[in-house]
Amino acid sequence: MFAVLITGGKQYKVSKGDRINIEKIDGDIGSNVVLEQILMTGKGEKVQIGTPFLENKKVSAKILSHDKAPKVLIQKHKPRKNSRKRTGHRQQFTTLEITSIS
Repeated sequence: MFAVLITGGKQYKVSKGDRINIEKIDGDIGSNVVLEQILMTGKGEKVQIGTPFLENKKVSAKILSHDKAPKVLIQKHKPRKNSRKRTGHRQQFTTLEITSIS
């Protein structure tokens, strides 16, 4: 069985036991979280599609870790002006393990 869910403005196709990295959410490591914005579920030939979300469908997951992605460097340069600027950004994310789809 699989489900397509939306969180943090992105869509993820998940099955039981999958590990996914999503935008950072609040919660302690080891705690359970329930994701309720389910767009689609399917099992074999049987597929249910929501308009936009499915009623009475949930995905339960366990928070494994909170971490930061590798640094992305941003460089700006204006020719002949001796103007240079260099900054960086590290996006925070949460790793989830899908425990059940109901």
